[in-house]
Amino acid sequence: MSPARNSRRASAAAARTVVLGVGGGIAAYKACDLVRRLRERSLRVRVAMTAAARAFVTPLTFQALSGEPVLADLLDARADAGFGHLDLARSADLFLVAPATADLLGKLAAGLADDPVTAVAVAARVPWLLCPAMNVAMWRSPRVQDNLARLLADPDVHACGPAEGLLADGDVGPGRLAEVPDIVEAALRLLGPRDLEGVKVLVTAGPTREPIDPVRFLSNPSTGRMGFAIARAARARGAEVVLLTGPVELPDPPGVRVVRVVTAAELAAAARAELPRTRLVVAAAAVSDFRPRKTSKRKLKKEALGGREALELERTEDVLCALSEAAVGRDRPVFVGFAAETEDVVANAREKLRRKRLDLVVGNEVGRPGTGFAAEENEAVIVGAKGEPERLPRLSKAELAQRILDRAVRLLGR
Repeated sequence: MSPARNSRRASAAAARTVVLGVGGGIAAYKACDLVRRLRERSLRVRVAMTAAARAFVTPLTFQALSGEPVLADLLDARADAGFGHLDLARSADLFLVAPATADLLGKLAAGLADDPVTAVAVAARVPWLLCPAMNVAMWRSPRVQDNLARLLADPDVHACGPAEGLLADGDVGPGRLAEVPDIVEAALRLLGPRDLEGVKVLVTAGPTREPIDPVRFLSNPSTGRMGFAIARAARARGAEVVLLTGPVELPDPPGVRVVRVVTAAELAAAARAELPRTRLVVAAAAVSDFRPRKTSKRKLKKEALGGREALELERTEDVLCALSEAAVGRDRPVFVGFAAETEDVVANAREKLRRKRLDLVVGNEVGRPGTGFAAEENEAVIVGAKGEPERLPRLSKAELAQRILDRAVRLLGR
């Protein structure tokens, strides 16, 4: 093999890979330009096509534009000898569907896998970017909207478009494929930087529960969404991520090692075990500050209490403070804490930063409508040891996770 060809192959292997699923709509011709523009951004592009897409654009066109074989037939003997759809799914850093037709949205929402695009989708453990394109009447169909809503309920699934304007059949309204440059920028945002490559990141998430008896416990309203968003974002940036989570109803983020705990003591023990080699600790867990001094092995009957309903409490270990104190020397990690406050957010965040010897504290005021516990969004201020607090607008927790990691990466000197 020539040195030039060796070089091209090495470059392709090093590039981040977008797997593009092309659906059968007139907007499929725009996917050709999309391939070209993604490659201009030094991305490797591999294409899968539905049978309907082949009626609009040939596989040979995409092969010429991408420089890669195209998966156009799920039952092609040559492609399937290498488990074609699985190979594409494993190589992907992002799964992009353009155009995402009404038919494809329905199949993806149902988890079907009867064509190259949906088969890759089912196997891909990476973020999805869906770019809908269809007639305005189809787009406004309650069934289409329901399918899209089901897909977007997954925090790893995102959408770009559709745009509004003149459609191919003469109708005017929403349904046009988003402009190709907008799709490229959305893809680049999801791919993100690889500035945590090889860095071990420890994230804590969710609540802890301190048992009173076998059926009652002390806890808080944390859902774990913020910590899980940070774990996903760190993994996308190349980190080796360990996620310690209390009891939550969230699926394990792809590529993340998840350790499930219940009590503050279990969280502390698991965190100590993971501290070696860790370069960044992001403590988003809402750890119970108190636990019952005594835990009953049997359910406490109201009648047996005789009117003595007082519950004697003791403090739990401050997990983040203990980790910070235990980490000394040149290999001390960067520590990021959270401060959920009802007042004086900045002042309380600064006090936590000082008292626990942290590098950053993310403060937010809980109890405000639409933010904080159990919300999809958050409005926060990042307080560091130097400089003015960075006040952030209301952001999705996925976006806030990226902003937090941006600050942490700078502290790591990466």
